[in-house]
Amino acid sequence: MSGYQSRLWRLSLGAAAVLAGYGLLVRPRVLSWGATREEAERTYPGDELVPDAQGSSTMATTLPAPPEDVWPWLVQMGCNRGGWYSWDRLDNGGRPSAERIAPQWQDLREGRRLDSLPSGKAWFTVAVLVPERTLVLRAELELPSGLPFDAGSEPLPRAYIDGIWGFHLEPATGGTTRLVVRTRGRSRPRVLTWPADVLFGEPAHLVMQTRQFRNLRARVAART
Repeated sequence: MSGYQSRLWRLSLGAAAVLAGYGLLVRPRVLSWGATREEAERTYPGDELVPDAQGSSTMATTLPAPPEDVWPWLVQMGCNRGGWYSWDRLDNGGRPSAERIAPQWQDLREGRRLDSLPSGKAWFTVAVLVPERTLVLRAELELPSGLPFDAGSEPLPRAYIDGIWGFHLEPATGGTTRLVVRTRGRSRPRVLTWPADVLFGEPAHLVMQTRQFRNLRARVAART
């Protein structure tokens, strides 16, 4: 074996070890950040919308107010509404997310579209809504255009992403709330979308979701 081949072999082994370590030790924590084992293993409303999910995550946090005080912050989410309480430069066109509860954004119903981009060219659909308990948003995007499509139509696009983003409120001790966020998704072609999910989508969701948890916690605490 030549020196070049030997170095290449060592690099390959090192890369395999890093990937194996990430898959066994890091990725499970990325997909269940803040959630208890019981929360991660539960079934939530909206899971059935993507029964053949190829990926899922469950993240959670405790907010310092009861569900009825947290709920108004959730129902006003969306671009061109209250924002997403995350990294506004990345997901809200640089516009600051709302720091107050706005009455004009409190009337939310199933079937309503919530802009996921300031341009309004893509959106989430409110798929499940149980006041003060459950809000499940669904996005169905054709690739590579990023334009929405109807996942119930046939045939499905040759390349697409179909997923849910669910917010579930549970009363907790001391008048607090456990906010559990469940995602489930499917996509194709998997030979392209799976690496993108693992290397970019899942870490990006962790970064955005933990930021949202932090900002929601601050907003809720400021009103208690």
